[in-house]
Amino acid sequence: MDEVLDVVDVVADSGLEGIVTWLLRLVGLLAVLAGLGLWLLTDMGLLVVPALLVVVGLVLLVAPSVLLLAAELA
Repeated sequence: MDEVLDVVDVVADSGLEGIVTWLLRLVGLLAVLAGLGLWLLTDMGLLVVPALLVVVGLVLLVAPSVLLLAAELA
């Protein structure tokens, strides 16, 4: 966890936190949409892959804000 906070701190110091945050949110949104598309539009018997994509996408949507807040507090 310390390594992740160090990377976030370097990104925040370089002034690229806005770009990185929105890039991660875009990837998260695409993962959520891909998971929902696999679940709703295909005939997959195994729901692990779509569920995993949705969960990873939601984490990527929330994680940048939480990591930047933790880096500011630390």
